[in-house]
Amino acid sequence: MKILIEREPLMNSIQNVMKAISSKPTIPILSGIKIEANQQGVKLTGSNSDITIESTIPVEEDGVVNIHDLEPGQIVVQAKFLPEIIRKLPDHQVEINVDSDLNIQIKSGHAEFKLNGQDTEEFPQLPVLQTDNSFDLQIDLLKMLIRQTNFAVSVSETRPILTGVNIKLENDLLELVATDSHRLASRRISMSNADHLTFNNVVIPGKSLSELNKILGDTQETIQISVTDNQILFRTKNLFFLSRLLDGNYPETSRLIPNQSKTVVTVNSKELIDSIDRASLLAKDNRNNIVKLVTKDQNTIQITSHSPEIGHVEETLVTDSIEGEDLKISFNAKYMIDALKAIDAEQVAINFTGAMRPFVIRPKEDEDQILQLITPVRTY
Repeated sequence: MKILIEREPLMNSIQNVMKAISSKPTIPILSGIKIEANQQGVKLTGSNSDITIESTIPVEEDGVVNIHDLEPGQIVVQAKFLPEIIRKLPDHQVEINVDSDLNIQIKSGHAEFKLNGQDTEEFPQLPVLQTDNSFDLQIDLLKMLIRQTNFAVSVSETRPILTGVNIKLENDLLELVATDSHRLASRRISMSNADHLTFNNVVIPGKSLSELNKILGDTQETIQISVTDNQILFRTKNLFFLSRLLDGNYPETSRLIPNQSKTVVTVNSKELIDSIDRASLLAKDNRNNIVKLVTKDQNTIQITSHSPEIGHVEETLVTDSIEGEDLKISFNAKYMIDALKAIDAEQVAINFTGAMRPFVIRPKEDEDQILQLITPVRTY
């Protein structure tokens, strides 16, 4: 195998597939990156027990030549050293040669590295997924859906199913839901190209979605999403991202969402974030990072935090409106800030059903599209 390739696209592809390389792989060969060269270009593959990433570098794309010389072949290179080697090479072109004894020579400018390769026969073959259960999304929309839900997955393995995001597609409506049992994030969009495709118990590991989100650029190009019983595939022109799905049944979360409220506060989102952020300065040493909210006269709310060892902070915030009963409630400041940032709306409506009942945050506009739910904290 021989490749003469531009260093920048090679480095980008290496960084992509490195997100699938484990420091403690289940089998030794998976500590490496598989490199395949054919007449169409160069394909790099990284894999672990959860995700597999393939990144393709075409010979030429959009009039830009990526690969100047190529002889077909394949090899597995140790991933531990390859990224740093390529990153620190002196020239903008890299020559990679592999001989019949699996010895790898990497040359650039006056620098030359010689590495031991591994036979690709030992590298696991990737499954071929049927694309019958497929639909397309714009990449920037998918990234937004991940950002608005994935932060709420559980970081505890006590209930593994909650470490993932549940994706449902029914009646041309796509919904993503994540919860750690203390908070819940839900986002839904209408689908016009799903061809009446239906699934409701697809749970993608939150870690997989985090890695996918890092790889994808902010673009309006589309990504194809294919679902099987135990895997999900995200495919773009030059990227193949395969993730296992979590086993088990995701809990029915719709019953957690109150269908009525006793107090509704409509407020500027950024002003509320800033107020809670300031109050939490004294609460961060507290295990639950607790901030209190109390409704007051003249459409105002009082945000307070108290730490016996540090001190007390109090701030009054003018809202757009307060409807219903007076309220005193305590909550985790980080959960509230995360939820408000995910909604990303100028005005939000917060629906409370009592001091110890979960409350719901929605944007003042498009209330049916995004929802955040937070469980309050008992402080008295």
